[in-house]
Amino acid sequence: MAVAKICGITDEDAMVAAVEHGAAYVGLVFFPPSPRAILPKNAAELVEGMPEDVQVVGLFVDPTDDELDAVLNHVRLDMIQLHGKESAERVEQVRQEYATPVMKALGIAQASDLQDAQAYADAADMLLFDAKPPADADRPGGHGLPFAWDILRAWDRDDVPWMLAGGLTPDNVARAIAESGAEIVDVSSGVEHEKGRKDPALIKAFLDAVAAA
Repeated sequence: MAVAKICGITDEDAMVAAVEHGAAYVGLVFFPPSPRAILPKNAAELVEGMPEDVQVVGLFVDPTDDELDAVLNHVRLDMIQLHGKESAERVEQVRQEYATPVMKALGIAQASDLQDAQAYADAADMLLFDAKPPADADRPGGHGLPFAWDILRAWDRDDVPWMLAGGLTPDNVARAIAESGAEIVDVSSGVEHEKGRKDPALIKAFLDAVAAA
């Protein structure tokens, strides 16, 4: 059975919905240009009392050590998500320096992109396969766009866990799981009623769809 990550949570209602309805991971964005960005002090309050079986993931984009310190000194994170242009060497450095599992996000548009992902397979604890951002995008990430999920059937590193992201919604996540073979899915904009604001009802619908897939 697949499990899910609800990413970009900024308020208590969304966090409660994610935890109560079975999210295995919750994501907090520490990238100021994002409409889902959260301050470390607010993030610390949101994760206070978090059940141990729910993994808290902090999303960063090409962070410096100082930027990582500013968050990790105040917020309990179970995993660091690197969502920028970090090299495999930087991923390994962060992993070792902070003694925290690291997930690397990678944009996928065609099968050859999976070959490029191989460089990160030994450096990261987990990979996140997302849609590539549009050419005119001012931020990284999939921007709520899907890609050809069946491409991921060619990924042959069974020793490296991975998540599927990019354009997922309560309506299409079951098909995405079936086509990609994903065991973990990640959603952000697909459970929002407006940009950056999560809808608890959509979170529930998404998690119910994943559980039923």
